[in-house]
Amino acid sequence: MTWDRFKSLYYTNPKLGLSLDVSRMPFPDDFLASMEPKIQRAFSDMALLEAGAIANLDEKRMVGHYWLRAPYLAPTPELRTAITSTLEAIKAFTAKVHKGEITAPGGAKFKEVLVIGIGGSALGPQFVSHALGRLKGGRDRMNVSFFDNTDPDGMDYVLKQLGSRLKQTLAVVISKSGGTAETRNGMLEAQAVFKAAGLDYPKHFVAVTGEGSKLDQVALKEGWLARFPMWDWVGGRTSELCAVGLLPAALQGIKIDQMLAGAAAMDEVTRKTNLRDNPAAMLALMWYWATDGRGAKDMVVLPYKDRLLLFSRYLQQLVMESLGKELDLAGNVVNQGIAVYGNKGSTDQHAYVQQLREGVNNFFLTFIEVLKDRAADQSLEVDPGVTSGDYLQGFFLGTRDAMSEKSRHSLTITVNEISPKTVGLLIALYERAVGLYASLVGINAYHQPGVEAGKKAAGGVIALRLKIAGALSAAPGTAFTAESLATAIGQPEKTELVFKVLEHLAANPGSHVVKTARKPWSESTYAWQA
Repeated sequence: MTWDRFKSLYYTNPKLGLSLDVSRMPFPDDFLASMEPKIQRAFSDMALLEAGAIANLDEKRMVGHYWLRAPYLAPTPELRTAITSTLEAIKAFTAKVHKGEITAPGGAKFKEVLVIGIGGSALGPQFVSHALGRLKGGRDRMNVSFFDNTDPDGMDYVLKQLGSRLKQTLAVVISKSGGTAETRNGMLEAQAVFKAAGLDYPKHFVAVTGEGSKLDQVALKEGWLARFPMWDWVGGRTSELCAVGLLPAALQGIKIDQMLAGAAAMDEVTRKTNLRDNPAAMLALMWYWATDGRGAKDMVVLPYKDRLLLFSRYLQQLVMESLGKELDLAGNVVNQGIAVYGNKGSTDQHAYVQQLREGVNNFFLTFIEVLKDRAADQSLEVDPGVTSGDYLQGFFLGTRDAMSEKSRHSLTITVNEISPKTVGLLIALYERAVGLYASLVGINAYHQPGVEAGKKAAGGVIALRLKIAGALSAAPGTAFTAESLATAIGQPEKTELVFKVLEHLAANPGSHVVKTARKPWSESTYAWQA
């Protein structure tokens, strides 16, 4: 890498407070010119998307997350009104909660928020909460915790932390359909705990869901505190800047208008059709070059800022769910995708950087640098003239050079500071880059048949579990092996699944299933004990 190459490829936008350095991606001199026709088609595809084209062909849906921060772009007056009125409703509800005008039964002020969701209904809110909580040494208006799985132990852990503050907890249940099993289970578990504590749970609960969904009907029937819309034209992984993410953020005390403004500013820049003036297009092309346009290498995300710890998890869903597709737009099997992982610097110096530098070269790196540490008069000198923040930059720059020495390619995104605006910028930057890359490789970034297949398969396991429990309870005391029980229920081809379900039942007190261990283990028996 030479200074001349750096100067020729360095993108910086002082108004955004963001820079992009792709000079350490050693693409040939003619690469950008050769990709010009493809990237121009991608720009056209993106313009059609923003104009309201049907992008999710499976469900005949538009994809309009860009309208959330620029309602004037929405294709109908009804959509524009829905976006603006929902934002105002979020602000009004939040203000009343903060002022104590909306309280828990008995007049206790809400101080805690329990967000119940999964996937895009949790990853975005978690990232934003961690990145922007207690910013600049301040205090949050409300503390935020999450049920983001159907793991009983995980829910118990969160509830234990809430403890007696449960009576001052506002629960926000997020599910577009209202039928997502993990979210429904978390809702039922939370309701049971509220009831056990003698609390009138509907007066603690808020729904973010599709109009007329199962959850919407429950919230309406039970008289929940509030309901906010989750539109079918916003996918879960791009939902952080609708009620899904804005409501929890606003309740925490985060300045959501600044997040929206940051995203809108990035959208404006990344609509430019001059490649060198468009950081999202440059990102997408770097992904294309690094992975041969077919996901040949992984994307390692290394933010040198603790507040960005969860950014790689957020990007895992945004990138992998959007780009991980079996078929291209023509129906050909292509098995596309880019795997994403990451932690944070300089923690990674003591974790997996050793392999990145000297092991298998199956990745490219994205460094994220944040320029601002503390105010100069508040920074301790850990060595004469040197602060902890100086060391953090030293580890970043040193690691980047160490990678380049071993032909480990990287790009660097630099932002001035961590703020609501910056977080909005980063979200919008990667949303646009994902959409452009999908166009470059000819896939649909806005559907997720693999996720639906997993949900369907999980439903089959639950149905099998009920059948197993029914067969055991109908013959109390009778000892079955996994093989004999699978045969008894007429599904010998599912013996392995039967074994796994039996092991789970036997491990949990209260299931009435008792295991008798034998050698070999495959002859262990299971019986219903009343």
